[in-house]
Amino acid sequence: GPAGLTDDLVHALAVLARFLPLREWAAAFQGRLAGLGTRGVLLFAAVYVLVTLLLGPVWLLTLIAGLTYPLPAAVALVSVVSTFAAAAAFLIARYFVRRRIEAIASRNPRFAAVDRAVGAKGWRIVFLLRLSPLVPYSFSNYFYGVTAIRFWPYVLSSWIGMLPITVLYVSLGAAGKAAVGAAEGRTRSPWEWAAYAVGLA
Repeated sequence: GPAGLTDDLVHALAVLARFLPLREWAAAFQGRLAGLGTRGVLLFAAVYVLVTLLLGPVWLLTLIAGLTYPLPAAVALVSVVSTFAAAAAFLIARYFVRRRIEAIASRNPRFAAVDRAVGAKGWRIVFLLRLSPLVPYSFSNYFYGVTAIRFWPYVLSSWIGMLPITVLYVSLGAAGKAAVGAAEGRTRSPWEWAAYAVGLA
């Protein structure tokens, strides 16, 4: 059935992630972004949306943003792009693949419970779930499209709820870049280190 097929797909992706050279690909992509300037921002946005819609590892792209761009710019970029991608997946589920997503979700007790909670509490539940890894980001975007929540409350609660995780992952990438810079002899101001610490906290 659809649920079994989805489980098989998730397991296959997990196995592939162990064997694929993700680190090398991430380094190559980060280097390409750094050399493209403004066009790199557009490339990052396009790849982020595509990976989200294909249920890929967007956390890795968020780290890459922190490695590539200044901390505030990276947070703003990922925040805007992740919200846009979440909205796009929501609309695809609501208007094009609703039955398929419903069939998958109905066989999963966790999603059935989330569906009931969203029906009762709406945007508040979406906001709280965005703060938690309880429901995976990429699939949950599609799943929310088949719940009773309206589009704009979903977008707003998703944007605000995803901000802390966005800041965390971008800060991890930025801290990695700062550590490399320190090893190469470049110094950071106390304000920059404070910003990284606040982001990680």
